Amino acid sequence: MINPIPPEAQEPNILVRELDHRKSDGIEVMLLWNARTKAVLISVVEERSAASFQFEVPPANALDAFHHPYAYAAYGHHDTALAA
Repeated sequence: MINPIPPEAQEPNILVRELDHRKSDGIEVMLLWNARTKAVLISVVEERSAASFQFEVPPANALDAFHHPYAYAAYGHHDTALAA
């Protein structure tokens, strides 16, 4: 029997995937990948201040940025400013 629904339509429409996640001392850091744009993102949420920021990073620097997000953000590797 021929399946009239293409395989890509059968899969859930997930555009952003979480590749890694860590949480320590009220700071949550996520390593994200956008399946549509192929962009790698770092997302940081500070629970105490309710501040957050997110920035795109080259894939080759993804793990380093994940482990040191404030260093990358401080040196201009961000596209969304810290917001409270």
